[in-house]
Amino acid sequence: MAAPLTLLLIVAVTIRAVLFRSSIAELISERVEVVSPLNAWKRVVEGLALLDLGVSPYAGDVFHETPLIIYFFHFVIDYAEIVFMMADTLTALALYFAVKDYNKIVFRKQKYALEADRYPLDCLELIRSPREMLYIPLKVAMFYLLNPFTILSCVAKSTCGLNNAVIALFILSTIKGNALMSAIFLALATYQSIYPLTLFAPALLYLLQRLYIPVNWRRPSFWLFLAQYVFMYLGSLGVMICLSFFLLNSWDFLSSVYGFILSVPDLTPNIGLFWYFFAEMFEHFRLFFICVFQINVFFYTIPLSIKLKEHPVFLIFMQIAIISIFKSYPTVGDIALYMAFLPAWNHLYRFLRNIFLVSVVLLACSALFPVLWHLWIYAGSANSNFYYAITLLFNVAQILLVSDYFYAYLRREHHLTHGLYLKRKDGSEATLVLK
Repeated sequence: MAAPLTLLLIVAVTIRAVLFRSSIAELISERVEVVSPLNAWKRVVEGLALLDLGVSPYAGDVFHETPLIIYFFHFVIDYAEIVFMMADTLTALALYFAVKDYNKIVFRKQKYALEADRYPLDCLELIRSPREMLYIPLKVAMFYLLNPFTILSCVAKSTCGLNNAVIALFILSTIKGNALMSAIFLALATYQSIYPLTLFAPALLYLLQRLYIPVNWRRPSFWLFLAQYVFMYLGSLGVMICLSFFLLNSWDFLSSVYGFILSVPDLTPNIGLFWYFFAEMFEHFRLFFICVFQINVFFYTIPLSIKLKEHPVFLIFMQIAIISIFKSYPTVGDIALYMAFLPAWNHLYRFLRNIFLVSVVLLACSALFPVLWHLWIYAGSANSNFYYAITLLFNVAQILLVSDYFYAYLRREHHLTHGLYLKRKDGSEATLVLK
Protein backbone atom coordinates (compact mmCIF):
# COMPACT_ATOMS: atom_id res chain seq x y z
CA MET A 1 0.00 0.00 0.00
CA ALA A 2 3.01 2.30 0.37
CA ALA A 3 3.48 2.74 -3.41
CA PRO A 4 -0.15 3.76 -4.21
CA LEU A 5 -0.20 6.09 -1.20
CA THR A 6 3.09 7.72 -2.23
CA LEU A 7 1.81 8.14 -5.80
CA LEU A 8 -1.40 9.68 -4.47
CA LEU A 9 0.56 12.17 -2.34
CA ILE A 10 2.79 13.13 -5.29
CA VAL A 11 -0.23 13.69 -7.57
CA ALA A 12 -2.07 15.73 -4.90
CA VAL A 13 0.95 17.95 -4.16
CA THR A 14 1.62 18.44 -7.90
CA ILE A 15 -1.96 19.56 -8.55
CA ARG A 16 -1.76 22.08 -5.71
CA ALA A 17 1.68 23.35 -6.76
CA VAL A 18 0.48 23.92 -10.33
CA LEU A 19 -2.65 25.76 -9.16
CA PHE A 20 -0.62 27.93 -6.76
CA ARG A 21 1.37 29.16 -9.76
CA SER A 22 -1.67 29.61 -12.01
CA SER A 23 -3.65 32.79 -12.68
CA ILE A 24 -6.79 31.43 -11.00
CA ALA A 25 -5.20 31.19 -7.52
CA GLU A 26 -6.14 34.81 -6.77
CA LEU A 27 -9.69 34.23 -8.01
CA ILE A 28 -10.10 31.14 -5.83
CA SER A 29 -8.89 33.02 -2.75
CA GLU A 30 -11.74 35.53 -3.23
CA ARG A 31 -14.54 32.96 -3.49
CA VAL A 32 -17.02 33.17 -0.59
CA GLU A 33 -17.61 29.41 -0.83
CA VAL A 34 -13.93 28.74 -0.14
CA VAL A 35 -12.97 31.35 2.45
CA SER A 36 -14.84 33.08 5.26
CA PRO A 37 -14.12 36.08 7.53
CA LEU A 38 -12.59 33.59 9.97
CA ASN A 39 -10.09 31.81 7.76
CA ALA A 40 -9.37 34.05 4.74
CA TRP A 41 -5.64 34.36 4.00
CA LYS A 42 -5.90 38.09 3.26
CA ARG A 43 -7.11 38.65 6.81
CA VAL A 44 -4.19 36.65 8.18
CA VAL A 45 -1.77 38.82 6.16
CA GLU A 46 -3.52 41.94 7.48
CA GLY A 47 -3.19 40.65 11.05
CA LEU A 48 0.52 39.98 10.51
CA ALA A 49 1.02 43.51 9.17
CA LEU A 50 -0.61 44.96 12.28
CA LEU A 51 1.51 42.72 14.51
CA ASP A 52 4.72 43.87 12.76
CA LEU A 53 3.69 47.50 13.39
CA GLY A 54 3.33 46.78 17.09
CA VAL A 55 -0.49 47.05 16.97
CA SER A 56 -2.76 44.33 18.30
CA PRO A 57 -4.15 42.33 15.32
CA TYR A 58 -7.51 42.38 17.13
CA ALA A 59 -7.62 46.18 17.36
CA GLY A 60 -9.87 46.43 14.31
CA ASP A 61 -12.51 44.13 12.87
CA VAL A 62 -10.36 42.36 10.28
CA PHE A 63 -8.50 39.50 11.94
CA HIS A 64 -10.44 36.75 13.76
CA GLU A 65 -8.02 33.83 13.85
CA THR A 66 -6.42 32.65 17.09
CA PRO A 67 -3.16 34.14 18.44
CA LEU A 68 -1.26 30.85 18.00
CA ILE A 69 -2.11 30.84 14.29
CA ILE A 70 -0.85 34.38 13.70
CA TYR A 71 2.39 33.75 15.60
CA PHE A 72 2.85 30.48 13.73
CA PHE A 73 2.58 32.26 10.36
CA HIS A 74 4.78 35.06 11.65
CA PHE A 75 7.68 32.60 11.33
CA VAL A 76 6.60 30.65 8.22
CA ILE A 77 4.94 33.37 6.13
CA ASP A 78 7.48 32.90 3.34
CA TYR A 79 6.64 29.19 3.14
CA ALA A 80 2.86 29.51 3.40
CA GLU A 81 2.13 27.47 0.26
CA ILE A 82 4.31 24.60 1.51
CA VAL A 83 2.62 24.77 4.93
CA PHE A 84 -0.86 24.39 3.44
CA MET A 85 0.22 21.52 1.19
CA MET A 86 1.85 19.81 4.17
CA ALA A 87 -1.34 20.34 6.21
CA ASP A 88 -3.42 18.55 3.57
CA THR A 89 -0.84 15.76 3.34
CA LEU A 90 -0.77 15.38 7.12
CA THR A 91 -4.58 15.24 7.27
CA ALA A 92 -4.72 12.55 4.59
CA LEU A 93 -2.02 10.45 6.30
CA ALA A 94 -3.72 10.77 9.69
CA LEU A 95 -7.06 9.70 8.20
CA TYR A 96 -5.34 6.85 6.34
CA PHE A 97 -3.77 5.36 9.46
CA ALA A 98 -6.85 6.06 11.60
CA VAL A 99 -9.17 4.19 9.23
CA LYS A 100 -6.60 1.41 8.81
CA ASP A 101 -6.49 0.85 12.59
CA TYR A 102 -10.26 1.17 12.88
CA ASN A 103 -10.77 -1.50 10.21
CA LYS A 104 -8.47 -3.87 12.09
CA ILE A 105 -10.56 -3.39 15.24
CA VAL A 106 -13.83 -3.88 13.31
CA PHE A 107 -12.52 -7.07 11.67
CA ARG A 108 -11.34 -8.43 15.03
CA LYS A 109 -14.73 -7.81 16.64
CA GLN A 110 -16.48 -9.31 13.64
CA LYS A 111 -14.28 -12.42 13.85
CA TYR A 112 -15.07 -12.94 17.54
CA ALA A 113 -18.80 -12.49 16.86
CA LEU A 114 -18.67 -15.08 14.06
CA GLU A 115 -16.84 -17.55 16.28
CA ALA A 116 -19.49 -17.04 18.96
CA ASP A 117 -22.35 -17.50 16.42
CA ARG A 118 -23.86 -14.12 17.27
CA TYR A 119 -24.96 -13.36 13.71
CA PRO A 120 -28.12 -14.88 12.17
CA LEU A 121 -27.35 -17.18 9.24
CA ASP A 122 -29.26 -15.09 6.70
CA CYS A 123 -27.15 -11.98 7.33
CA LEU A 124 -23.73 -13.49 6.60
CA GLU A 125 -23.70 -11.58 3.29
CA LEU A 126 -23.45 -8.37 5.36
CA ILE A 127 -20.15 -9.49 6.89
CA ARG A 128 -17.18 -7.46 5.68
CA SER A 129 -14.28 -9.36 4.14
CA PRO A 130 -10.58 -8.46 4.57
CA ARG A 131 -10.27 -7.98 0.81
CA GLU A 132 -13.18 -5.54 0.80
CA MET A 133 -11.59 -3.53 3.63
CA LEU A 134 -8.04 -3.55 2.24
CA TYR A 135 -8.22 -0.45 0.04
CA ILE A 136 -10.60 1.59 2.20
CA PRO A 137 -7.82 3.62 3.95
CA LEU A 138 -6.34 4.53 0.56
CA LYS A 139 -9.78 5.55 -0.74
CA VAL A 140 -10.29 7.75 2.33
CA ALA A 141 -6.97 9.51 1.72
CA MET A 142 -7.84 9.86 -1.98
CA PHE A 143 -11.31 11.25 -1.20
CA TYR A 144 -9.66 13.93 0.90
CA LEU A 145 -6.65 14.83 -1.22
CA LEU A 146 -8.35 14.78 -4.64
CA ASN A 147 -11.65 16.30 -3.52
CA PRO A 148 -12.07 19.60 -5.43
CA PHE A 149 -13.29 21.21 -2.19
CA THR A 150 -10.01 20.34 -0.45
CA ILE A 151 -7.92 21.51 -3.40
CA LEU A 152 -9.76 24.83 -3.62
CA SER A 153 -9.39 25.38 0.13
CA CYS A 154 -5.65 24.69 -0.05
CA VAL A 155 -5.05 26.92 -3.08
CA ALA A 156 -7.00 29.74 -1.38
CA LYS A 157 -4.71 29.23 1.67
CA SER A 158 -7.71 28.96 3.94
CA THR A 159 -6.73 28.16 7.53
CA CYS A 160 -9.58 25.63 7.48
CA GLY A 161 -6.94 23.18 6.20
CA LEU A 162 -5.00 23.55 9.44
CA ASN A 163 -8.16 22.94 11.48
CA ASN A 164 -8.83 19.79 9.46
CA ALA A 165 -5.30 18.57 10.17
CA VAL A 166 -5.78 19.05 13.92
CA ILE A 167 -9.13 17.17 13.87
CA ALA A 168 -7.59 14.35 11.80
CA LEU A 169 -4.75 14.02 14.33
CA PHE A 170 -7.34 13.97 17.12
CA ILE A 171 -9.18 11.12 15.36
CA LEU A 172 -5.93 9.19 14.87
CA SER A 173 -4.88 9.65 18.51
CA THR A 174 -8.32 8.56 19.72
CA ILE A 175 -8.40 5.41 17.57
CA LYS A 176 -4.85 4.58 18.65
CA GLY A 177 -6.11 4.78 22.26
CA ASN A 178 -3.76 7.59 23.29
CA ALA A 179 -5.95 9.55 25.71
CA LEU A 180 -3.40 12.30 26.37
CA MET A 181 -2.78 13.16 22.69
CA SER A 182 -6.49 12.82 21.97
CA ALA A 183 -7.28 15.39 24.69
CA ILE A 184 -4.50 17.75 23.51
CA PHE A 185 -5.60 17.71 19.85
CA LEU A 186 -9.27 18.03 20.83
CA ALA A 187 -8.36 21.03 23.00
CA LEU A 188 -6.42 22.54 20.08
CA ALA A 189 -9.37 22.01 17.73
CA THR A 190 -11.73 23.58 20.29
CA TYR A 191 -9.30 26.46 20.78
CA GLN A 192 -9.42 27.07 17.05
CA SER A 193 -13.19 27.17 16.55
CA ILE A 194 -15.25 26.12 19.63
CA TYR A 195 -17.48 23.67 17.72
CA PRO A 196 -15.19 20.58 18.02
CA LEU A 197 -16.20 20.58 21.70
CA THR A 198 -19.00 18.24 20.54
CA LEU A 199 -16.35 15.62 19.66
CA PHE A 200 -15.59 15.18 23.36
CA ALA A 201 -18.46 12.68 23.83
CA PRO A 202 -17.51 10.24 21.01
CA ALA A 203 -13.83 10.39 21.98
CA LEU A 204 -14.68 9.54 25.59
CA LEU A 205 -17.01 6.71 24.52
CA TYR A 206 -14.35 5.23 22.25
CA LEU A 207 -11.58 5.38 24.84
CA LEU A 208 -13.86 3.84 27.48
CA GLN A 209 -14.76 1.09 25.03
CA ARG A 210 -11.11 0.44 24.23
CA LEU A 211 -10.28 0.11 27.96
CA TYR A 212 -13.34 -2.14 28.54
CA ILE A 213 -14.81 0.36 30.99
CA PRO A 214 -18.64 0.30 30.79
CA VAL A 215 -20.61 3.55 30.66
CA ASN A 216 -22.12 3.05 34.07
CA TRP A 217 -22.69 5.92 36.49
CA ARG A 218 -22.23 3.57 39.44
CA ARG A 219 -18.77 2.36 38.41
CA PRO A 220 -15.85 4.23 40.05
CA SER A 221 -13.66 3.30 37.07
CA PHE A 222 -15.99 5.28 34.76
CA TRP A 223 -15.83 8.42 36.89
CA LEU A 224 -12.06 8.07 37.35
CA PHE A 225 -11.38 7.92 33.60
CA LEU A 226 -13.89 10.70 32.91
CA ALA A 227 -12.13 12.93 35.44
CA GLN A 228 -8.73 12.13 33.91
CA TYR A 229 -9.86 12.91 30.36
CA VAL A 230 -11.67 16.10 31.40
CA PHE A 231 -8.57 17.23 33.32
CA MET A 232 -6.28 16.57 30.33
CA TYR A 233 -8.69 18.32 27.95
CA LEU A 234 -9.39 21.39 30.11
CA GLY A 235 -5.75 21.59 31.19
CA SER A 236 -4.56 21.63 27.56
CA LEU A 237 -7.20 24.19 26.61
CA GLY A 238 -6.24 26.37 29.59
CA VAL A 239 -2.55 26.26 28.64
CA MET A 240 -3.35 27.36 25.07
CA ILE A 241 -5.56 30.24 26.21
CA CYS A 242 -3.00 31.41 28.78
CA LEU A 243 -0.21 31.15 26.20
CA SER A 244 -2.30 33.33 23.87
CA PHE A 245 -2.64 35.92 26.64
CA PHE A 246 1.11 35.95 27.31
CA LEU A 247 1.86 36.38 23.60
CA LEU A 248 -0.48 39.38 23.24
CA ASN A 249 -0.60 40.60 26.86
CA SER A 250 -4.32 41.08 26.29
CA TRP A 251 -7.61 39.19 26.43
CA ASP A 252 -8.92 40.97 23.29
CA PHE A 253 -8.69 37.76 21.29
CA LEU A 254 -11.52 36.14 23.29
CA SER A 255 -14.18 38.51 21.94
CA SER A 256 -12.55 38.83 18.52
CA VAL A 257 -12.35 35.06 17.95
CA TYR A 258 -14.97 33.26 20.05
CA GLY A 259 -17.34 36.20 20.38
CA PHE A 260 -17.15 36.65 16.60
CA ILE A 261 -17.98 32.97 15.97
CA LEU A 262 -20.92 32.94 18.38
CA SER A 263 -22.46 36.39 17.71
CA VAL A 264 -22.04 36.29 13.87
CA PRO A 265 -21.57 40.07 13.33
CA ASP A 266 -20.11 39.70 9.80
CA LEU A 267 -22.90 38.77 7.37
CA THR A 268 -20.70 38.22 4.33
CA PRO A 269 -22.48 35.60 2.15
CA ASN A 270 -21.20 32.04 2.47
CA ILE A 271 -22.50 28.48 2.09
CA GLY A 272 -23.99 28.49 5.59
CA LEU A 273 -27.45 29.16 6.94
CA PHE A 274 -26.78 32.25 9.07
CA TRP A 275 -25.94 35.18 6.83
CA TYR A 276 -29.19 35.75 4.91
CA PHE A 277 -31.46 35.04 7.86
CA PHE A 278 -29.72 37.56 10.12
CA ALA A 279 -29.42 40.15 7.37
CA GLU A 280 -33.22 40.22 7.29
CA MET A 281 -33.66 39.89 11.08
CA PHE A 282 -35.05 42.68 13.27
CA GLU A 283 -32.37 43.61 15.81
CA HIS A 284 -34.50 42.92 18.91
CA PHE A 285 -35.03 39.30 17.77
CA ARG A 286 -31.36 38.74 16.94
CA LEU A 287 -30.11 37.36 20.27
CA PHE A 288 -32.92 34.81 20.51
CA PHE A 289 -32.39 33.45 17.01
CA ILE A 290 -28.60 33.47 17.40
CA CYS A 291 -29.08 31.10 20.35
CA VAL A 292 -31.52 28.97 18.35
CA PHE A 293 -29.15 28.67 15.38
CA GLN A 294 -26.02 28.07 17.45
CA ILE A 295 -27.63 25.41 19.63
CA ASN A 296 -28.13 23.23 16.55
CA VAL A 297 -24.46 22.24 16.55
CA PHE A 298 -24.53 21.17 20.20
CA PHE A 299 -28.13 19.95 20.55
CA TYR A 300 -27.71 16.65 18.68
CA THR A 301 -24.67 15.51 20.66
CA ILE A 302 -26.55 13.94 23.58
CA PRO A 303 -29.23 12.00 21.63
CA LEU A 304 -26.70 10.80 19.07
CA SER A 305 -24.29 9.76 21.84
CA ILE A 306 -27.05 7.72 23.47
CA LYS A 307 -28.07 6.07 20.20
CA LEU A 308 -24.52 5.43 18.94
CA LYS A 309 -22.75 4.77 22.24
CA GLU A 310 -21.56 1.40 20.90
CA HIS A 311 -20.32 2.98 17.66
CA PRO A 312 -18.27 6.06 18.62
CA VAL A 313 -16.27 6.28 15.38
CA PHE A 314 -19.46 6.62 13.34
CA LEU A 315 -20.58 9.17 15.93
CA ILE A 316 -17.41 11.20 15.24
CA PHE A 317 -18.34 11.19 11.53
CA MET A 318 -21.86 12.36 12.35
CA GLN A 319 -20.64 15.15 14.63
CA ILE A 320 -18.10 16.47 12.10
CA ALA A 321 -20.85 16.54 9.46
CA ILE A 322 -23.23 18.40 11.79
CA ILE A 323 -20.51 20.95 12.61
CA SER A 324 -19.79 21.60 8.92
CA ILE A 325 -23.51 22.12 8.17
CA PHE A 326 -24.59 24.23 11.16
CA LYS A 327 -21.50 26.27 12.08
CA SER A 328 -21.73 30.03 11.63
CA TYR A 329 -19.02 30.45 8.96
CA PRO A 330 -18.72 27.18 7.00
CA THR A 331 -16.61 26.70 3.88
CA VAL A 332 -16.16 23.86 1.39
CA GLY A 333 -13.03 22.79 3.29
CA ASP A 334 -15.18 21.79 6.27
CA ILE A 335 -17.36 19.63 4.05
CA ALA A 336 -14.34 17.89 2.52
CA LEU A 337 -13.31 16.49 5.92
CA TYR A 338 -16.47 14.50 6.64
CA MET A 339 -16.87 13.49 2.98
CA ALA A 340 -13.47 11.81 3.19
CA PHE A 341 -15.04 9.25 5.54
CA LEU A 342 -17.66 8.10 3.02
CA PRO A 343 -15.52 5.23 1.63
CA ALA A 344 -15.18 3.91 5.21
CA TRP A 345 -18.93 3.26 5.13
CA ASN A 346 -19.05 1.61 1.70
CA HIS A 347 -20.70 -1.44 3.29
CA LEU A 348 -23.79 0.75 3.88
CA TYR A 349 -24.39 1.52 0.18
CA ARG A 350 -27.03 -1.20 -0.23
CA PHE A 351 -29.16 0.47 2.47
CA LEU A 352 -28.88 4.06 1.25
CA ARG A 353 -32.17 5.39 -0.12
CA ASN A 354 -31.41 8.82 -1.62
CA ILE A 355 -27.73 8.66 -2.54
CA PHE A 356 -28.20 9.30 -6.28
CA LEU A 357 -30.56 12.25 -5.78
CA VAL A 358 -28.36 13.79 -3.06
CA SER A 359 -25.20 13.38 -5.16
CA VAL A 360 -26.82 15.10 -8.15
CA VAL A 361 -28.12 17.96 -5.99
CA LEU A 362 -24.71 18.51 -4.37
CA LEU A 363 -22.97 18.54 -7.75
CA ALA A 364 -25.57 20.88 -9.27
CA CYS A 365 -25.39 23.28 -6.32
CA SER A 366 -21.59 23.31 -6.41
CA ALA A 367 -21.73 24.30 -10.10
CA LEU A 368 -24.45 26.91 -9.53
CA PHE A 369 -22.73 28.75 -6.66
CA PRO A 370 -20.38 30.81 -8.88
CA VAL A 371 -23.09 31.25 -11.54
CA LEU A 372 -25.66 32.78 -9.18
CA TRP A 373 -22.96 34.83 -7.44
CA HIS A 374 -22.00 36.35 -10.80
CA LEU A 375 -25.66 37.04 -11.67
CA TRP A 376 -26.17 38.73 -8.30
CA ILE A 377 -22.96 40.73 -7.78
CA TYR A 378 -21.70 41.43 -11.33
CA ALA A 379 -24.58 41.09 -13.81
CA GLY A 380 -27.21 42.54 -11.47
CA SER A 381 -29.88 40.28 -12.99
CA ALA A 382 -30.43 38.31 -9.75
CA ASN A 383 -30.47 39.10 -6.04
CA SER A 384 -29.47 37.57 -2.71
CA ASN A 385 -32.59 35.36 -2.70
CA PHE A 386 -31.21 33.35 -5.62
CA TYR A 387 -27.87 32.73 -3.95
CA TYR A 388 -29.42 31.87 -0.60
CA ALA A 389 -31.88 29.49 -2.28
CA ILE A 390 -29.04 27.45 -3.74
CA THR A 391 -27.23 27.61 -0.38
CA LEU A 392 -30.34 26.31 1.36
CA LEU A 393 -30.69 23.47 -1.15
CA PHE A 394 -27.02 22.59 -0.73
CA ASN A 395 -27.42 22.31 3.05
CA VAL A 396 -30.65 20.33 2.76
CA ALA A 397 -28.80 17.88 0.50
CA GLN A 398 -26.05 17.53 3.11
CA ILE A 399 -28.64 16.90 5.83
CA LEU A 400 -30.29 14.23 3.65
CA LEU A 401 -26.90 12.65 3.00
CA VAL A 402 -25.99 12.44 6.69
CA SER A 403 -29.49 11.25 7.63
CA ASP A 404 -29.33 8.57 4.95
CA TYR A 405 -26.02 7.24 6.27
CA PHE A 406 -27.40 7.32 9.82
CA TYR A 407 -30.44 5.29 8.73
CA ALA A 408 -28.29 2.84 6.76
CA TYR A 409 -25.92 2.31 9.68
CA LEU A 410 -28.74 1.62 12.14
CA ARG A 411 -30.50 -0.65 9.66
CA ARG A 412 -27.39 -2.76 9.08
CA GLU A 413 -26.83 -3.12 12.83
CA HIS A 414 -30.47 -4.17 13.24
CA HIS A 415 -30.10 -6.82 10.52
CA LEU A 416 -26.91 -8.14 12.14
CA THR A 417 -28.92 -8.71 15.32
CA HIS A 418 -32.32 -9.83 14.00
CA GLY A 419 -31.56 -11.20 10.55
CA LEU A 420 -31.65 -9.79 7.03
CA TYR A 421 -35.10 -10.98 6.05
CA LEU A 422 -37.56 -9.78 8.68
CA LYS A 423 -40.91 -11.51 9.15
CA ARG A 424 -44.08 -10.53 10.91
CA LYS A 425 -45.80 -12.90 13.32
CA ASP A 426 -48.08 -14.10 10.53
CA GLY A 427 -45.09 -14.99 8.37
CA SER A 428 -45.41 -12.10 5.88
CA GLU A 429 -42.46 -9.90 4.99
CA ALA A 430 -41.86 -6.97 7.40
CA THR A 431 -40.57 -3.50 6.59
CA LEU A 432 -38.04 -1.81 8.86
CA VAL A 433 -38.96 1.78 9.73
CA LEU A 434 -36.61 4.20 11.50
CA LYS A 435 -38.43 6.33 14.08
